[in-house]
Amino acid sequence: MVSGNLAADAEIKTIVLKSGGKADVAQATLYVRGVRNREESFTVSLSIWEKSVAWRKLPYLKKGSLIICTGSVEPSPFTSKVDNSPKAGLQMSVLDIDLDIIRNMNEPVEEVAGDQSADGDRELAEVS
Repeated sequence: MVSGNLAADAEIKTIVLKSGGKADVAQATLYVRGVRNREESFTVSLSIWEKSVAWRKLPYLKKGSLIICTGSVEPSPFTSKVDNSPKAGLQMSVLDIDLDIIRNMNEPVEEVAGDQSADGDRELAEVS
C-alpha cells in the first residue's frame, strides 16, 4: 500500500501485448511524502489495468487528489538525464484505489510537490 497525491490526471494508453492482443492501461505518477522526513518526497509510477478494480475509479483521479493504492511494487532502475548517474524509481501495478481526498473538477489545483520527475517519460514495456 502506498498513499500520496497525484502529480497529474491519469493518461490512458492502448498497448499491444506479447500475445498480440491489446489492452488499455492508465498511467499516473504519485507523489509520496517521506516517512522519516516529511519534507522529503519520492514518486511512484502507477499502472492501472482496464480489468482491475482500480479501473472503475479513474473518473475520480484528478491532479492533486490524495489516494491510497494497493498493488505490487517493483524497483525501476534508470539513468538520470541530469548527470547520467544510476537511479532507482518505483513502479506499482495497482489493484485497488481508495479515494481519500478528491479534487473537485471545477476547483483550481495547486502544485503538490513541484516538478520532481526524475526520468521524464518512460515507455511501458510489452507484457505477456
